Amino acid sequence: MEKLEPVVSSRGHESYLDYYYALKDNQTVEWEQTWEVLSVQETYFWREISQIKALTEIIIPEWFQKHSTPFRIWCAACATGEEPYSIAMAIAEAGLSSHPIEITASDANAMALKQAKAAIYRERSFRSLPPALRLKYFKPAPGGSKLNPGIVSKIEYRQANLFESGDVAVLARVNAIFCRNVFIYFSPHAIRQTVANMAAKMPAGGCLFVGAAESLLRMTADFDLKEIGKAFVYVRIR
Repeated sequence: MEKLEPVVSSRGHESYLDYYYALKDNQTVEWEQTWEVLSVQETYFWREISQIKALTEIIIPEWFQKHSTPFRIWCAACATGEEPYSIAMAIAEAGLSSHPIEITASDANAMALKQAKAAIYRERSFRSLPPALRLKYFKPAPGGSKLNPGIVSKIEYRQANLFESGDVAVLARVNAIFCRNVFIYFSPHAIRQTVANMAAKMPAGGCLFVGAAESLLRMTADFDLKEIGKAFVYVRIR
């Protein structure tokens, strides 16, 4: 509530109840400011890299051994873009760039998406990225380091709210979903609902990646937890 107090005052609402009704009316400006205040933008390159390596070293190569159709990835709650760009860099490093791979990244926070598209990052974003990769893919720029345009162009950004089933339905028709370090902020009911919405559109064999501190056990019967490489992944079953 403390985070919202400045927003409530600045928007001229006399109480949190007034603000609630403004949100209930789905006023765009109100929701944009709310997401900006409440969303957690703590992320960095190469975070939990074992999952990304499972994707690029095992899951994607196995897909193209059997299919010629695109492999599609959705990064849900992508914040300022470090996660989808890490995936795109890892795909390039694995020699998979010639394959049809599509990456869509989404967030409810419009300001975060603007920063992601600008692809300029400060030091805190590089704490896990190997120096050689930073040298290879980034150049100094005003305000930080700018990512290679060739990597930036691999990502399609969209604004989406994970609490909106319609938004999830459009984006979840993919082979892999990264929704990491998001569910720690959700109630159990919200987790079940969001995962069910994802499962409803994912094909059998689709992979759902969540954060190392998160668990979907007892939350869903739509996914099996499997060890792939050095990572644990929730695999869609039918």
